[in-house]
Amino acid sequence: MFSHIDEKGNAKMVDISDKDHTVRIATATASITMHKATLEEIVDGNIPKGNVLNTAKIAGIIAAKKTHELIPLCHQILLSGVDIEFHPDQKNATLVINSSVRTTYSTGVEMEALTAVSVAALTIYDMCKAVDKNMKITNIYLVSKTGGKSSNTQ
Repeated sequence: MFSHIDEKGNAKMVDISDKDHTVRIATATASITMHKATLEEIVDGNIPKGNVLNTAKIAGIIAAKKTHELIPLCHQILLSGVDIEFHPDQKNATLVINSSVRTTYSTGVEMEALTAVSVAALTIYDMCKAVDKNMKITNIYLVSKTGGKSSNTQ
């Protein structure tokens, strides 16, 4: 039986009160493809709406902190840290977004890491859509998680 479903098939929030507080880290990634010229403008800081990468980083951090408000069954988690990095790939006209989210708590931060990269990508899209209408957000996935009893690193 899934832990988010009760015996009648109704959604429920998992009770984590008996779980140990451990250091938990999750990393996630997303990509946004665009015209090469758009990527150059982002990297050079020449997008008319302002500093795209700085704005996207702030948006991603805020999103990680508010994940419990967006995903109905997520717990409100005190985060120890949220890091977001951008890696431009000029050859493929792609901007790769990576997040790392940390806590010392009784549940993991996978959804926070995924939400961070998703909202960072959406912010980039929003700030650049007037310049490039062909951007595509792709490859959003969890890279790794550590801590708790179901750690995995891919």
